[in-house]
Amino acid sequence: MREVISIHVGQAGVQMGNACWELYCLEHGITPDGHMPSDTSFGVADDSFNTFFHETGTGKHVPRALFVDLEPTVVDE
Repeated sequence: MREVISIHVGQAGVQMGNACWELYCLEHGITPDGHMPSDTSFGVADDSFNTFFHETGTGKHVPRALFVDLEPTVVDE
C-alpha cells in the first residue's frame, strides 16, 4: 500500500491544507474528531483513505500531514 504525506508551509499553505483535509474527511466519511462512524456505508469496502490517514490503536484516523508556519495563529485555526 502506498502512503501520502502532505507538507503545508506558510500561511497560504496551511490555509489550503486545512481546506483540503476538510474535503478529504468529507469524502471518506471521517468526522472532524477523527472517527469513522460504523453505520456509514459507501458501498464496497474501501480502504483508500489509509493512503492519507493513519489509524491509531483507538480507532481514530489522523491525517498524514505536516503544517509549518512561523506565525502560530494560522496553524492554530
